[in-house]
Amino acid sequence: MSTFVQPYLWSFGGRCEEAIEFYRSAVGAEILMLKYFKESPEPHPPGMLPAGWGDKVMHATFRIGASTLMASDGRGPDEKGFAGFSLSLSVASEAEANRAFTALAEGGKVEMPLTKTFWSPCFGMLTDRFGLGWMISVATT
Repeated sequence: MSTFVQPYLWSFGGRCEEAIEFYRSAVGAEILMLKYFKESPEPHPPGMLPAGWGDKVMHATFRIGASTLMASDGRGPDEKGFAGFSLSLSVASEAEANRAFTALAEGGKVEMPLTKTFWSPCFGMLTDRFGLGWMISVATT
């Protein structure tokens, strides 16, 4: 096994499953595994999870292109917000960049519209409806 870094997103505040479905339609995410807290073979310590949290995502693994990401709802609705990083999505064409950018921006906030930069013929930044930052760019060789 080789060494690699895999993002683990866990601050969806109870909306992890909704987010993964959104990423499935927006950028073709493929769910590899999804487990709910109620499916855990071991009971959670008292007070660790809020009431009704059993139907929330304990762990999910999904793929976007060649990248694998993991995600969870965390331990409660107050754990939300992503700060200090963005996911960078590199695509092969401007048409793909436009499609992905438009889809991910739906219900979110455009930080920098897609534009030509000195490092890419098409680059833009946004925060999606779940508060996750994305940088979309056309890969250059």
